[in-house]
Amino acid sequence: MQTNFTLAQLADPDIRESEKILRACVHCGFCTATCPTYVLLGDELDSPRGRIYLIKDMLENDRPASAKVAKHIDRCLSCLSCMTTCPSGVHYMHLVDHARRRIERTYRRPLPERLLRRMLATVLPRPNLFRLALAGAWFARPFVRWMPGRLKGMVALAPRTIPSPSPVDRPQVFPAEGPRRKRVALLAGCAQPVLKPEINEATIRLLTRHGVEVVVAKGAGCCGALTHHLGQEEPALAFVRANVAAWMREIVGEGLDAIIANASGCGTQVKDYGFLLREDRTWAEKAARVAGLARDVTEFLAELGLKPPVRGAETAGSRAAGLRVAYHSACSMQHGQRITAQPKRLLAEAGFTVLDPPEGHLCCGSAGSYNLLQPEIATALRDRKVRNIESQRPDVIATGNIGCITQIASGTAIPILHTVELLDWATGGPKPAAIAHLPDPRPTAAE
Repeated sequence: MQTNFTLAQLADPDIRESEKILRACVHCGFCTATCPTYVLLGDELDSPRGRIYLIKDMLENDRPASAKVAKHIDRCLSCLSCMTTCPSGVHYMHLVDHARRRIERTYRRPLPERLLRRMLATVLPRPNLFRLALAGAWFARPFVRWMPGRLKGMVALAPRTIPSPSPVDRPQVFPAEGPRRKRVALLAGCAQPVLKPEINEATIRLLTRHGVEVVVAKGAGCCGALTHHLGQEEPALAFVRANVAAWMREIVGEGLDAIIANASGCGTQVKDYGFLLREDRTWAEKAARVAGLARDVTEFLAELGLKPPVRGAETAGSRAAGLRVAYHSACSMQHGQRITAQPKRLLAEAGFTVLDPPEGHLCCGSAGSYNLLQPEIATALRDRKVRNIESQRPDVIATGNIGCITQIASGTAIPILHTVELLDWATGGPKPAAIAHLPDPRPTAAE
């Protein structure tokens, strides 16, 4: 794509980066076939190619963002399916992130929209505030039918029970079982410990069982993705710097072999820390070092090697035998981090029968806070995802992202678990409560 930026414009590092991305685009349109919003809405401006044209026009002409630009960029899920499809290697993620920052700086949204975005950016990354908000949603549930659309959707997505805080989410060290093979830091996260604290608990049991010492570092918190995707640059970078500082203390202390994320959206963000702080002389080198150590938990386990599955008492084979697992590959996992085979291979090694639902490349509609900001599109995508999953009649759904778990669970009665919960159970951990009703495998006649 030909561009016409001035030398003065190209002095801005963000413009310079976006110009390189724009030049890589050849208008081929392959991205439209795998873009969830284009597949759903059929509007060229709701495809990556259409959004690229809007962004190019805004940046080249140095214009403030218009309502039209904001509308179509806001509808983008940042699922990054277009990046997997693109034959030219267009780095759409960095381009749309730049556009979001510009929209946030130059476009004045209607007051209700501004208040909602400010509330999400304030509450979701802070576990204590998020827990209070969920308690408020519980009290509001009887009045949901009289609420406006977005507020109704937010209350509907809130869990009916709020788990108690888990003791594992405080800064501490969990020693390895047996000889220590590796030492890692675990990103405890922000929304996940509030919604499903059992995910971090299962992750820690699984890692320590495999000879890995796990550190929850003091000072580490939200990865910054929630505010980053709202275009709020400074709050996002504050979270990034806090995490880099916390993990660097561990790196220069006892050392780290990896920084583990068990929410794929967070993993995509942490792996991009080097880019996000590339212009900050104080932090650039440290951020790049942290980003280089970032691993999804399944990526790390695949490199480490999974223990043989446990044979339960009076069972035929492994605990997992006979359980049909539909694996939902979160967008941030398959498109953001290009991790596709490892989670399914681990589940198969653990004894599960792994199913690949149709249209696995399409987003479920969660996308961070997207299902709260664009509830109609998100619900349509969720229902499409659920139909595809249910068509395979699985016993359980597995995925690697808390947003997907919450979103898909709101549309189906099939239990949905994080991949690590199933792997933990298969290798010696407790059976997850969500599948407690499913029978264990029966002994064979020979046994």
